[in-house]
Order: sequence, then C-alpha cells, then structure tokens
Amino acid sequence: MSEESRSSDAGGRFWQGLRALLLGNDHEITLRDQIEEAIEEHDENGGGQGDLSLVERQMLKNLLHFGERRVIDVAVPRSDIIAFDDAGSFADLVALFREAGHSRIPVFTGSLDEVQGMIHVRDVYAHLADPAHGPDPTVESLMRPVIFVPESMGVLDLLARMRAERTHLAIVVDEYGGTDGIVTIEDLVEEIVGDIEDEHDEAVAGTIQPMDGGLFEADARASLEDVAEQVDARLVDEEGEVDTLGGLTFLLAGRVPVVGEIVEHPTGWQLEVIKGDSRHIERLRLHPPVAASEVEA
Repeated sequence: MSEESRSSDAGGRFWQGLRALLLGNDHEITLRDQIEEAIEEHDENGGGQGDLSLVERQMLKNLLHFGERRVIDVAVPRSDIIAFDDAGSFADLVALFREAGHSRIPVFTGSLDEVQGMIHVRDVYAHLADPAHGPDPTVESLMRPVIFVPESMGVLDLLARMRAERTHLAIVVDEYGGTDGIVTIEDLVEEIVGDIEDEHDEAVAGTIQPMDGGLFEADARASLEDVAEQVDARLVDEEGEVDTLGGLTFLLAGRVPVVGEIVEHPTGWQLEVIKGDSRHIERLRLHPPVAASEVEA
C-alpha cells in the first residue's frame, strides 16, 4: 500500500470515528481506540498542508481520554491550596489576593475542612474601585457558594455540574468529608489544551539551573529565549511553533515523552524528562552534545 493510500485510509477511519464519538455510539471505547490509532498512524505518515497540527492532534488525544479521569486526578492538592480564614479582616483578604494572584479564593472557618464558600476578586475590586465606598464589607457579605464533590466523580460530570450551577470552583472532599483538594474550571480545560499562562502568572523563577559536567536542569515552562541565553542559542525553535522548553521537547518527540525518556535534539543536546505525567512535561535535564574528540576516545 502506498504512503498516500495509508494516509487516506487513516484519515477516513479518523473522521468516521470522530463523527460516531460526537453523535453517540454504544461502542464508545472501541471508537476512542480507533480514533487514537488513526491519529498515531497519521503522526507516522505525516500530514499535508492544512492538516491537523501536532498540537491539535495532541489536544484531540487529551480529549479522547478526558472522560476517563476523576476529579482527584486533576485537583490542586490540599497542601497547595491558598485559602482565607474568615476570622481575618477585609484588609487581610486584599493582601492575600495581591500576594496569591488568584481570581478566586476559598474561605474557611478554623480549618480547611470547614470551607464556607469562596470570594471572587471582582467583588473585592468593585468595593475598592468605588470612590464613594463606605466601611469595608464583611467577609460573609462577599462570599459566593462553592460545590462539594467526591474524589471519585468523573471530570465530565463535574464540568456539567459547574456549567449548570454557574460555579467555577469545586471543593474535593474525602470519604470523611475533609477537604482533599480544589478544582477550578481552568484545571479542567488545561487537561485538554495544556497549561494556560495568563498575564497575572508570575514568571517561573530559577527555571534553568546549571549542573556539574555541563548539564542543566530546567522547568518545562522555561522560555526558549532564556534557554538560548543561558544554555545554547541553537536550541531555539527557528520556525516559532513553540515558546517553551517543554513545548520543544513535545515537538521533537511528536508526543508527551514519559519520565526517564531522552529526546534527541538535532544539535546533539539530549533532553531527558525527569518529572511529568502522561499529559504534561514538568521538568527536564539537558545533556550537552558529545564532542567528536570524546567519541573517538
């Protein structure tokens, strides 16, 4: 079979599977597998002009498995939650919003196991921006409701509930009713499209660290501009398809490489994934090119 025929056959199965998946079918799992197989075959054969890009194909793969995940899989763990004790003052609340840079902050009484609701920065700003505002509002008057969901809930069910209740923050509770984590609607979207960085996110500090032997360790979110300046200018993606080191690694591998996998760069640099999961690269170790003299020795 010619390369053109294989590509056409894979593309046909892909669109048939996608149509059935979207319209509904009793054999959803089989269709999901067929679509993923078609995408992988397409990756091997390459695509023509106007075809789905590598990033689009990865997003589609993420979407195919989105419904298999539980809220505990995507939740921000309890140890990383930034929350406000309702015993604090309005000034304390403003200071926490300024420090955290979040748009929504959970409010608790006494401990994180007693979450009462959440406060949106918009409501805080509305008071601060009013030139005729009176006394500071109470924390209770600013609180909005949150939803409480079990760890085992599917992410599709959570997304549907968030849309129905018009609430963008959920508290994940364990079997004893204690707070185990939080999930925002952005967390759910990032499972499909990847990490979303906005203008309020701080630049990742210390993302590139030199090591012994000419090695470097770097956060996957390190910009290629910083990589070019601190490591090697040749590592920059000349076509401008990606902006981060993690994006470059994904582009070279054609997929999300697993922890421990080493991806070769054309310059000879080796990009080793040292932290991540099936959907994200978090941290890499950069091995320098081996000099020709070293190889001969």
